[in-house]
Amino acid sequence: MELFNKELKDTDIQVRFSFPSRSLQYLDFAGEFFVDLKVKDSSGKLRVIRCRKRDGDYNKPWLSKGWLQFVADYGLRVGDMVVLLREDDHRLGSQFRIEAKRKIILFGEEAWGDVPRAN
Repeated sequence: MELFNKELKDTDIQVRFSFPSRSLQYLDFAGEFFVDLKVKDSSGKLRVIRCRKRDGDYNKPWLSKGWLQFVADYGLRVGDMVVLLREDDHRLGSQFRIEAKRKIILFGEEAWGDVPRAN
């Protein structure tokens, strides 16, 4: 199940990646203001990316620790898209997957293609 997708802006690739608050319902913060997500990228590498949320009424989440390494590993740039998915496994529990996409022109039409790992 797709939790969110977002086209990257300058702040997303240089500082931190913020994403829609509606996705918080799928993350277990266990009373804390951060959770370390274990996510698999499209090359199969298991990563730990920290997700934080603001205190108070406006719980806007963002990815911090581990995020900029993902950006560097995939050579992401402004306009690329990131997709976070959750897969529920009855034996293993919830698993997360992160994908990087880039706009391509295919037969004269815009489409999103997978970004291969650069590093």
